[in-house]
Amino acid sequence: MIALVDERSALVADGDHRRFDRPKRKNVLHLEPLGFRSDEVASSLQDTGRVTNAKLRYAIEAAERRLEAHAEEKGE
Repeated sequence: MIALVDERSALVADGDHRRFDRPKRKNVLHLEPLGFRSDEVASSLQDTGRVTNAKLRYAIEAAERRLEAHAEEKGE
């Protein structure tokens, strides 16, 4: 998620199919929080108001690796 628009909508981007400069508006009820965030993406957004698509892709890949490792620990 890039930003909350209001209490019902969020802007999402993946840096690949959906780039930062053209995020998709999604209903927050259709999103599942994962419980962690990328400090690199957060600091870039806070400092400049922007983030590179490469950073988004890297953060998503790192999150996927963490989720896979957690699933393996649980035996799923």
